[in-house]
Amino acid sequence: MLLHLPFLGIIGMQEILVIALVVLVLFGGKKIPELMRGLGSGIKSFKEGMKEGMPDDDDVKQDTQQKEESKGNS
Repeated sequence: MLLHLPFLGIIGMQEILVIALVVLVLFGGKKIPELMRGLGSGIKSFKEGMKEGMPDDDDVKQDTQQKEESKGNS
């Protein structure tokens, strides 16, 4: 299994295992699930925020219709 990242090059299985081992040593086995839960909830809230920021299809259609009507009245 090879993973190609533009800024790191190609990462193989040995490198991934070394990184996992370092993370395990630094944070301990009990802390890792908490870190992953926090990461997951952060990603979830980011996705929800992105959805809230996007206009709905209905809003876009109404804006388009209003612009066309204002051009027709001019």
